[in-house]
Amino acid sequence: MQFNPVLHESWKSVLREEFAKPYMAHLKAFLVEEKERYTLYPRGNAIFNAFNSTPFDAVKVVILGQDPYHGVGQAHGLSFSVPQGIKIPPSLHNIFKELMEDIGCDYPTSGDLSHWAAEGVLLLNTLLTVRAREPLSHKEQGWERFTDEVIRTLNDQRDHLVFILWGAPAHKKSALIDSTRHLILKAPHPSPLSSYRGFFGSKPFSQSNAYLTQWGMTPIRWAF
Repeated sequence: MQFNPVLHESWKSVLREEFAKPYMAHLKAFLVEEKERYTLYPRGNAIFNAFNSTPFDAVKVVILGQDPYHGVGQAHGLSFSVPQGIKIPPSLHNIFKELMEDIGCDYPTSGDLSHWAAEGVLLLNTLLTVRAREPLSHKEQGWERFTDEVIRTLNDQRDHLVFILWGAPAHKKSALIDSTRHLILKAPHPSPLSSYRGFFGSKPFSQSNAYLTQWGMTPIRWAF
C-alpha cells in the first residue's frame, strides 16, 4: 500500500520516490488505525497544507516547528499558525512579539500565517499529525524521516534558502543543511518555557530578509 496524499504537483514531483517507500506504507496504516480510535489533528487534506500553500520552487524561508497544535480547531497544517478567529497560542504570541521588535510592525490581528506561506515561507513541522490533547503522540512513526527528506531535498536542489530552526529538536536538522549554500538561524523555541533564553532578540525576520536581498531575491513581507 502506497501513501498517495493530495499534494501540490511541484512537491509530488520531487518527493514521488519517498511516498513509494515501505515506511510510508507503515505510516499510512498507522494513521488509518489511529483515526479509528482517536481524534487527530489537523483534519484531512490539511495535513499537507504547508506543501500546498508554498510550492517547491517558491520556497525562500523554512520555519521548522515540532508537531501540530493538539487543541480543538488550532492545527491547520502550517507550523505555529492557527486559523482565522482562533485564539493566538503562547508560542505564536511570542513570535509576534519578536516580529514587532525586529521589524517595527504592529501586532498581527490574526494567528493565521497563510500570508507568510504565500510569500514563500514553508511552515513545516517535524511531525505532521498528532492525537487530540497528546503532544508528540505521533513521533517515531515515519514523519521524522519524511520531513528529513523534505529538508534534504530543499538543501540539495535549491540555493540560498533561510532555515529558521527554533528549539533543540529543530536544531538537529541543521546536520542536513549545507551552511555554505544556505543561511541557518538557530534560536531557543518561542514557547514561554524557553523564549527568554535567547529567542527574544534573535531577529530572525530582519536577518532572513537581509540574506534574501543579498542574493537578489525579493524579501518576505512579514507584516500583515
